[in-house]
Amino acid sequence: MTDETEHLERARKLFAGPVEFLLSAPQLKFLPEPESPEIALCGRSNVGKSSLLNALTNRKAIARTSVTPGRTQELNFFDVGEPRVFRLVDMPGYGFAKAPTAVVEQWRRLVRDYLRGRVVLKRTLLLVDARHGVKSVDAEMMEMLDQAAVGYRIVLTKADKIKASELEEVTARTQVEARKHSAAFPMVHVTSSEKGLGIAELRAAVLSDIDT
Repeated sequence: MTDETEHLERARKLFAGPVEFLLSAPQLKFLPEPESPEIALCGRSNVGKSSLLNALTNRKAIARTSVTPGRTQELNFFDVGEPRVFRLVDMPGYGFAKAPTAVVEQWRRLVRDYLRGRVVLKRTLLLVDARHGVKSVDAEMMEMLDQAAVGYRIVLTKADKIKASELEEVTARTQVEARKHSAAFPMVHVTSSEKGLGIAELRAAVLSDIDT
């Protein structure tokens, strides 16, 4: 077994193990103790965050708790592994065009303060819909991550929904955009939760991030 194959298998086993919802934090004072490495997921509303969480953990409804009405503006924590190896953090979606100013500001404050102050945050996965590429709201999130000096991987979702030629084009454009940002990884992950495309490789990347 090669080192790469072994790494992929370690990642598969980790995500196939216990994954338990821990808590929702509407404010920083409700965050769990910083006892384990954390990997956060963020993205525009309807980008496919819940589907990706379910695909990574090979479950049908692990993220159901995080989409319960009333929890959309909270940070949702999941313990992964037994004993716990790390935590997945489902961040509230952004890009709410019709949301009141106060709600948008509350989201911005919670996310910004979490990103800047969470010492155990190892990496953020920034999800971008492959059908649209990086939109202005995604670029704003990238700026926020740059300012917080939080390293992040850009993950294209729903790659199965467009033609191969279009996917190649949007991937290239996204890589160009990534190179403009100080905290972004230059490599872009291409995934489809429905087809399983890129999921094993993304698991392995997360394992590498928590190992560092």
